[in-house]
Amino acid sequence: MISQETIQQILSKIDIVDIVGGFVKLKKRGTNYLGLCPFHNEKSPSFTVSPVKEIYKCFGCGRSGNSISFLMEHEKYSYVETLRWLANKYNIEIEETEASPEQKVQQQVAESLFIINNFAQKYFSDIIFNNEEGQDVGLSYLKERGFREDIIKKFQIGYCLEQRDAFSKAALSNQYNPEYLQKSGLAVMRDEKLVDNYRGRIIFPVHNQTGKIIGFGARIIKTNDRAPKYINTPENELYVKSKILYGSYFARQAIDKSDECLLVEGYTDVVSLHQAGIENVVASGGTSLTIDQLRLIKKYTSNLTIIYDGDSAGVKAALRGLDMALEEGLNVKLVLIPDKEDPDSYVNKIGAVAFREFVASNKKDFILFQLEVSLKEAGSDSTKKASVVNQVAETIAKMNKVEDFTKQQDYIQQCSEMLGIDEAGLHTLVNKFIREKISKEESKASQKNGENKDTSSQQPANATDLSDETFNILFQDELQERAVVRVLLTYGIKQWDDHKTIADYIFEDEMDEEMFKNKKVAEVLKIYKDKYEEGQKLSVSDFAYSEDNEIVKLVIESTNHPYEVSHRWNDEDRAHSINHSIWDLKYEDFKSKVLYNENSRNEIYSYNTDDNYKDDVDGVLIYLKLKKIKRLILLNEEDLKKASSTMDEIKHYQEVHMHLKQMQIELAKRKGTILYPF
Repeated sequence: MISQETIQQILSKIDIVDIVGGFVKLKKRGTNYLGLCPFHNEKSPSFTVSPVKEIYKCFGCGRSGNSISFLMEHEKYSYVETLRWLANKYNIEIEETEASPEQKVQQQVAESLFIINNFAQKYFSDIIFNNEEGQDVGLSYLKERGFREDIIKKFQIGYCLEQRDAFSKAALSNQYNPEYLQKSGLAVMRDEKLVDNYRGRIIFPVHNQTGKIIGFGARIIKTNDRAPKYINTPENELYVKSKILYGSYFARQAIDKSDECLLVEGYTDVVSLHQAGIENVVASGGTSLTIDQLRLIKKYTSNLTIIYDGDSAGVKAALRGLDMALEEGLNVKLVLIPDKEDPDSYVNKIGAVAFREFVASNKKDFILFQLEVSLKEAGSDSTKKASVVNQVAETIAKMNKVEDFTKQQDYIQQCSEMLGIDEAGLHTLVNKFIREKISKEESKASQKNGENKDTSSQQPANATDLSDETFNILFQDELQERAVVRVLLTYGIKQWDDHKTIADYIFEDEMDEEMFKNKKVAEVLKIYKDKYEEGQKLSVSDFAYSEDNEIVKLVIESTNHPYEVSHRWNDEDRAHSINHSIWDLKYEDFKSKVLYNENSRNEIYSYNTDDNYKDDVDGVLIYLKLKKIKRLILLNEEDLKKASSTMDEIKHYQEVHMHLKQMQIELAKRKGTILYPF
């Protein structure tokens, strides 16, 4: 049995575009990728891959699923064989053990740390806004730096009091384990007593890809030469620095939309740029880029622009990790901030518009810039220059993907001109490094082939047989119920108003399970609500690898449809000729409708709600409320049939009926819904 730790390691490195793209020629179309379906013959592409949701969907044959189910279906692998294939692709060593007591303890520790971190974040945020010292010191400092309160709240930034053990006392009084408080880095033991580790510091929570807090960065405010500027969470079961990019949770959608990731060094750089409306930005924390960080970026885009200080230290920091970025197939550019500024200070100095223009016009090609810097350092020293030639040849050799061939040839030409050497000679040297790399990989492969092969055919439920009914049930309650899942996963973390998110708004009214014919809809809502109340923010990708195949199917089918916006959406003459019940006729609120009249065939139309998500959400909830009222009317009618012959009792049920009918009519009018007899 492959250990859960190994499986999670594999899942964290999966890039669905990379996996599927190895078998299907994909072209980028908006935020998704499109290609010819490998599961059925088609001339027009209808096979869509979503890197953000980590799922694929064919709108022709109905096949859909995730990276694992794709390999199982396309290559006919078992579940275990699929994991082995992925482990080999990503050079992951497979650990095959039964879950040991130690592993169970590790999982429990991780869950405990999540809970402690969530408590700490709320505590520090409360201090900065509601405590006198927090306001006078922490909040004042941030406002002096130009940060608005809304951006402080967005990133959940807080403040730790200078009092020796204020946080520790609060945590202990809430029954948190002293050992885990130390492991989290929030407290340390001094003279056999817990004291706060981040005293007098601004606290930056660090979120994982689902929005859960895995650690903190604490910045000192007062000048103190002996104290480090930042204290970060020590590595533990949650916080592994090499796998973290600060701000990635908030930047995911912006990176995907702009098809570019901006990389900066510090926390405040990220926060300042977000405040300026530049949201496709993450921070490395000033450390060298790691392969895990680069793969995290590659999940959303192939275009990486590094923005660092223009001093020598900034240049050297920017150049670290270049070879790994090229191996991952990233297109890397570099922007250096002038005048000893950093992105935080520079965007505040020149403004958001000028900053965007500066970045766009000052991007340097990473390889050519590195060569330029190296040649300046080498000067007239022939030995150093020879080293530079080898360095650039090895760097170019890292571009080993088929689609990078033309780019590789261009670099050889340009670099040979800059170096003043023969182009053919540099080409030969690049090929030498490529052969050496292949030789090493073959050697590793031969060693792996000597291992025992696991022939186990045991596999869990998968999502390979997801049916696409091509919206045959478009006007049944099933689709409307799925719409609740869609709006929650699509818009849940967006703001409804200044006080609550869309998720808060949806969960304001209790939705009992009886309201849903599809019980899996109720189950998904319950999972989301429970996690949301714990501080987690779930998305489609969080359900894509559920062990429950029906939930995977539900989420994928609910959040993917192939239809475009119709220019006839607001044609009221056609709309008023619809012959369906109230549950089908919310044409102003729902995305997909069939409009029918005597002069046309059934046609499917879609209403794009990307800019009207509140209307979309409200429409879905109105459907639920109308459905609930209908159920109450039916129950009241049943009670009326069972009522005694007394006029008072009959009158009571009649009044209830009229009241419910009036509520139904008013609710329908609110969104322009047409009522028809049931």
